[in-house]
Amino acid sequence: MDTIASLFSFITTPVSWVIVQFHSVYGKLFGPDTGWAWGLSIVSLVILIRICLIPLFVKQIKATRAMQTLQPEMKKIQERYKSDKQRQSEEMMKLYKESGTNPLSSCLPILAQSPFFFALYHVLNSIATGKTIGVIDEGLLESARKAHIFGAPLAAKFTDSADKVASLSATLTDVRVITAVMIILMSASQFFTQRQLMTKNVDTTVKTPFMQQQKMLMYVFPIMFAVFGINFPVGVLVYWLTTNVWTMGQQMFVIRRNPTPGSKAQAAFLERLQKQVTHHKKVRGRGNVNVIKAIVAKGRDRNEFERKFINGLTKAGLAAQADGTVVESESAVATETEDGATAAGAPRRQQPKRQSKAKRQAATAQGAVKPDGEEVTKTSLEKVQDQPEDAAPAKPAGGSTTGNKPGSGARSKAKSGQQRKGQQRPKHPSSKK
Repeated sequence: MDTIASLFSFITTPVSWVIVQFHSVYGKLFGPDTGWAWGLSIVSLVILIRICLIPLFVKQIKATRAMQTLQPEMKKIQERYKSDKQRQSEEMMKLYKESGTNPLSSCLPILAQSPFFFALYHVLNSIATGKTIGVIDEGLLESARKAHIFGAPLAAKFTDSADKVASLSATLTDVRVITAVMIILMSASQFFTQRQLMTKNVDTTVKTPFMQQQKMLMYVFPIMFAVFGINFPVGVLVYWLTTNVWTMGQQMFVIRRNPTPGSKAQAAFLERLQKQVTHHKKVRGRGNVNVIKAIVAKGRDRNEFERKFINGLTKAGLAAQADGTVVESESAVATETEDGATAAGAPRRQQPKRQSKAKRQAATAQGAVKPDGEEVTKTSLEKVQDQPEDAAPAKPAGGSTTGNKPGSGARSKAKSGQQRKGQQRPKHPSSKK
């Protein structure tokens, strides 16, 4: 372990300098030789490092979201080449390259912390062995060796012998109880952080290599912390416990405020946002405005939770706008279709009443006004239709009802024409049945 830590010795001087600067501040409040002064110096070092790593954390979130969008394509590749693992891996690598994503991006914060971790371990190990390092001189070295955190020296380990622990003015029981509690808390916080990511912020229904990787990390990392933790000094355990708690809190904030689309966390977030917008009749916060703006812009591509959110606003008489705001609209009720095709708040278009084909033909046959204002002469069929119902035509002496009936020729032609078109002429009320 000393060999590995020595590889990062180039950063031990900056790390030791930062610890000393924080110690000078906390030493004035709690005393220079107390565990509070040295312990809070290590905690402050962790916070400073994690603040500097926020850009990497943002990049990690973007990479994770990009992997989520690739899951359908990854599933297709798995099904297509399920019998050829080599071809499946090649296609996966090709997909990663084309999309510009990397499945290892989720490990960026941990990899970036590694130099600081090994440098801090090297500093604390030198304190335990009584060697000066970096800017820690003899006076600071003696002060650090006297510092105890709940009875455990800052440089003591779980595996130290009773004689070595006694040389640090402590008992073996105190050291092992404190280190065991810190190791359990460190492993539990790591497991809870990864489990929170798997259960709330990803779609577990799609089985992909990325999902398998995240599931593996959920169990592997806590075990690694438990195994290697017994060889860590108390100061390093303080470092890792602090960084795990920071990561857990940071992830909880991101999941609550900016969840992955399609996840359970997004469903809970949109439900809270809908209640807030419905209650205040407006959108509060720039982040919420951007969320609604993105949902409206998706249109047909909205997922189930986003469609439910838009429909909930519509039922409340609110219409989501393209700029992320909402307006009250009476016509917003039931205008949003299930696939999001109709814009929220758009008035429903009235469809013209459909007429039967017989009425359309009658309207075409009716007299219209010519462009020069002269009325078109009505057809014999229309003249018959214009006669009153009680004005039946006179029956000829020969008993025949054909030949002398007004408009009979025109009607027969019209009838034959309609029969050729496949339509039946409506019977006149005065005609015999």
